[in-house]
Amino acid sequence: MANAAGQALRAEKAREAERAVRPAGPGERNREGRVARRSPIEEQANVSSDGVMIRVRGEGWKEVKAAAISRVEVSAPRGKWPGERPQRRDFDPQVKLDQHSYVAGLWDADEFGRYQYAEGLRRGLDRVETLTSVNDGAPWIGRVTKTNWPKAIQILDWPHAASHVYDTAEAVWGEDSPAGRQWAGARLDELWSGRVEVVLWEMSKLKAEGSDWPGGGANPREYFEDNAERMRYDLFREAGYPIGSGTVESGAKNVIQSRMRRPGRGWRRENANGVLALLTEYHSGRFDEAWRLSRKNPT
Repeated sequence: MANAAGQALRAEKAREAERAVRPAGPGERNREGRVARRSPIEEQANVSSDGVMIRVRGEGWKEVKAAAISRVEVSAPRGKWPGERPQRRDFDPQVKLDQHSYVAGLWDADEFGRYQYAEGLRRGLDRVETLTSVNDGAPWIGRVTKTNWPKAIQILDWPHAASHVYDTAEAVWGEDSPAGRQWAGARLDELWSGRVEVVLWEMSKLKAEGSDWPGGGANPREYFEDNAERMRYDLFREAGYPIGSGTVESGAKNVIQSRMRRPGRGWRRENANGVLALLTEYHSGRFDEAWRLSRKNPT
């Protein structure tokens, strides 16, 4: 029953994605009536995308592309309580992401883009006042996001930026080097305060002998040059934007991997996409409606 329902839902989602990107016909307003709105976000929203691997029978490990769409709520800074250890964001606006919805499938980047766009229309991303997109810097994610949501403020996930700094220090000074840790700490302070140009200058002075740079590039400066405008963390924090992509990373683990990546499991591609359609609707709080639809319109 679940497999049949998943196949029916997958087919309906495919038709919906095609409707969402179809050019407007004569007398038709663009996007009008393409996707029924459900729990639309009114003011500030975030869309984050990522990839996660599952095993497909006869194909090996393949990437599921996924997106998480969330409402963003911003409140006054929390401040610091007496005796409490200071944190980086004590005096930044508090940012909370909730009301998540998901979309995921074994798709290439362009096909994924259609499904992400359809889910975005459902949540009202084309009408929100402010839209951010926090991601890990993968080129395909940036391209799809810019195509679907050109007004979205793209932000490089802070933990990924920090990890790249530490990997660079390790390539130059070796693992657990005090000099490397000191250098990395200074660069993170500069990134946190938005001084990306200083980081670029410091990166340009580095040389690594007998060790590959992180990401396989000729110099780690290239990574920061490519993402410089996505690293204006001082401005993002002040504006109350999220700077972490934990929503989609949590979704990869709890929505996808917990069911699709159990020990010894492998999936036929068509069955995997059907189950993924059910899983994303379940974790988006729409399972009952999706189940009724799938039973009403079997493939």
